[in-house]
This record gives sequence, structure tokens and C-alpha cells, in this order.
Amino acid sequence: MDFGELRDLLARHVRPDAATAIDGLHIARIDRQGPPYTSMTGTVLAVLAQGAKRLAVGDRVLEYRPGSYLVASVDLPVSGHFFDIAPGRPALGLAITLDPAAIADLLLHAGPADLPRPPAGALPGLAVAGMTADLLDALIRLVRLLDRPRDRAVLAPLVKREILWRLLTGEQGGAVRQLGLADSSLSHIARAIRWIQDHYAEPFRVADLARMTGMSASAFHRHFQTVTALSPIQFQKQVRLQHARLLLATCPQDITAVAHRVGYDSPSQFSREYRRQYGLPPSRDAARLQPAAS
Repeated sequence: MDFGELRDLLARHVRPDAATAIDGLHIARIDRQGPPYTSMTGTVLAVLAQGAKRLAVGDRVLEYRPGSYLVASVDLPVSGHFFDIAPGRPALGLAITLDPAAIADLLLHAGPADLPRPPAGALPGLAVAGMTADLLDALIRLVRLLDRPRDRAVLAPLVKREILWRLLTGEQGGAVRQLGLADSSLSHIARAIRWIQDHYAEPFRVADLARMTGMSASAFHRHFQTVTALSPIQFQKQVRLQHARLLLATCPQDITAVAHRVGYDSPSQFSREYRRQYGLPPSRDAARLQPAAS
């Protein structure tokens, strides 16, 4: 499978902010291998035309590179890094935001025999699959539209719809399908995930989250672990620490205040968990972040 044209298109259209003239399409270039960093995935299709990326969430580790693609069907806290990069040979990739409403519309128009059988329960929220010729062709045609302003407004939505169809009928179609179903296990877990993200500094009881999703506590915990590879408390901790790191980039001297702001009553517990996550105590990591933040 030839990624040459996609690689050339991405190299030509990449911008520092990764944005493009096509809504939901982002292009990134990474010139150097660096240490693992943490981020939230968003709900995306991610493809590399050059280089490779490794992601870890909970006890799961996934890799993708040219010849494969990654689907994130929920917004997950991950640790990741790019590799297989050399001078003059950066990582080049694209990400397309997956819109639940667009997926739901496709499901309404598809016949029952056109799609794989719906999964009985929740599926992992992060998965890698093998690239297909049809999907690669659609991706190339979408990025080509960046060179064709006259055609872009009319054709880009159609090509994006084709890309969603290729995903729905592909290896990870079950996970993508769940994203468009309002009453799927994934949609219920996603509701709990959004609550934790919005209230990450607040304590909660797992039983209360389960009640919010309409599940028993045991079913909720099982589905949450399947989707995120984390328990609800572990998920909250990951989100808290990511927010703390962002705050420390701007308030490096006030470790205790940052700990309290993200929900830790004990600064010593915060320091222990922060060091376990990022490899340095908060004060030293904050100092290291300053050049990047200034």
C-alpha cells in the first residue's frame, strides 16, 4: 500500500496549529522523538503516513504506523510518544474528529445486512486496525481538497461521510457503531466519562455514577474497565494529574495550591502520584516545563 501521495499532501499542508480548511481534519508533523507525554485522545480517527506512535492507557499498549489506523471512540487520558523518526524524516499524520450525529445518520440509512452485528457489550475505547485500500483512497481524496477551494465545501462532507462508512464496515466497525448509538453501552460510559472530566476535582461514589448511566454497579465497573482500561477512580486520577501539569506550567511555585485545586487533600499524596505518573516530583517537572511555557 503506497502512502507516498498522502505523505506529500500532509507535508505540504501542515500548519503549526495542526488546523486545516476542512472542519474536523487536523494534520501534524513531529520532527524529533521525545519522552512520553500525556494527553486526551478526543473521539478521532488517527492515521500516520510516516513514522510511528505508541500509546498506553491503563494496562493496554497500542502502536500504529503507515498500514494501520487508530480509532478512539471515547475521550481517554493516554500516555504516548512518536518514534521511527530521523532527521529529514518526521512523523506525518492526520486526525479526523468522529461525529456521533454523522455516524447515527449513516446507521439510519444503512440496511441491517450492510453492517457487522452490533456488539453485545462495550468494546475498548481505543483500538488499532489494518488500513484498507478503500479507506486510504478516501483519505487521500479528502486531503487533496485542501488544494481545491472551489470543490471543498461541496465534496468534503461527502468524502468524510465515505470515510465514516469505511470505518463502520471495517475491522473496528463495532466500536465506531457504538459511538453513533444513543443507547449503546459506550454512550452510557461516555456520559460517565464526561461527568468525571467536568467534575474531576470532586469526590464521587462509583454507585452514583452507575445510577447515572442506568447500570448496576458491577456492570458499570465492568463496562468502564473494558472501554477505558482504567477503573473510574484511576480515570479520575489521570485527568487530575493532567490538569495539575497544565497548571504547574503557569504556577510552578504553588504546588500545594495546585494539588488542592485538582482535588487532592494531601499534598504529599499528590506529589507521590505525580512522580509516579511523570517520573519527576511536581517542583522539578514544573521547572522543566517553564521553557516550553514561556
